[in-house]
Amino acid sequence: MIRTVESEPYVSAPVLAAYSYCETVTGQQARNFAYGIRLLPTPKRRAMSALYAFSRRVDDIGDGALADEVKSERLDETRAMLARVRDGAVGEDDTDPVAVALAHAADVFPIPLGGLDELIDGVLRDVHGETYETWDDLKVYCRCVAGAIGRLSLGVFGTEQGARGVERAPEYADTLGLALQLTNILRDVREDAEGGRTYLPADDLAKFGCSAGFNGPKPPEGADFAGLVHFEVRRARALFAEGYRLLPMLDRRSGACVAAMAGIYRRLLGRIERDPEAVLRGRVSLPGREKAYVAVRGLSGLDARHVTRMTVRRRA
Repeated sequence: MIRTVESEPYVSAPVLAAYSYCETVTGQQARNFAYGIRLLPTPKRRAMSALYAFSRRVDDIGDGALADEVKSERLDETRAMLARVRDGAVGEDDTDPVAVALAHAADVFPIPLGGLDELIDGVLRDVHGETYETWDDLKVYCRCVAGAIGRLSLGVFGTEQGARGVERAPEYADTLGLALQLTNILRDVREDAEGGRTYLPADDLAKFGCSAGFNGPKPPEGADFAGLVHFEVRRARALFAEGYRLLPMLDRRSGACVAAMAGIYRRLLGRIERDPEAVLRGRVSLPGREKAYVAVRGLSGLDARHVTRMTVRRRA
């Protein structure tokens, strides 16, 4: 059983200021994520913003224009900050607001901070320019940069007492992270290619004649780009279906948060499936009204009830 925390004691002004900084970062940099966490009660929303702000810092180092050796040094420094948080060595007067907020969140919630070490490991793979031969290889990377975030988030959400199969909740949270990351990889395939990065497995690219890469608004000559995208979409949909089994294990508002974030990405996946070459022309996104609809649907509990019904049918 993962402990659920619904309230918190008095929060000091310095800690509130640190959380405010993290929430500002989240609102400015992560619109899809921010849509989901606004459905949470205040303590959980703050904790999630602290996790995001730390993750954003790590990602910005990896995506920045610094030399690779400097990126590695900055990531080492960030890991050292995380170690201070883990050791209880961050005071309220610390000059780093992300460290202050994360330290407080880790005191209030059972957050498995080792997941943030995994995130740093994943970004180091980017810095080193690693590519992936197979889906099994790519899964290792996705578990570092996204599956770990799912497990960290579960530490904040907690699980409902008496929920069936709750021992598998971290596994489902991890799988949902993989689904979101694979959707991200499809959406950003051209942007990543222009930055010199290729994430899709080399054997998948070869199978569909796409090994030449994606540096323009059209697929490589003779490639079955639509076939590649549809293949990866089916993989992502299977991951979503498995990961959604987490929803009935969460309280209503935590489940709504997860359903909203995952629902936005599932709809992005649908748009990509309908027009595969759209990802080569620009970034595929959802309008605000559609995101709002997904959030309302999450709050209604429709997705969680659907998963529960499907689970009951499988057992019957």
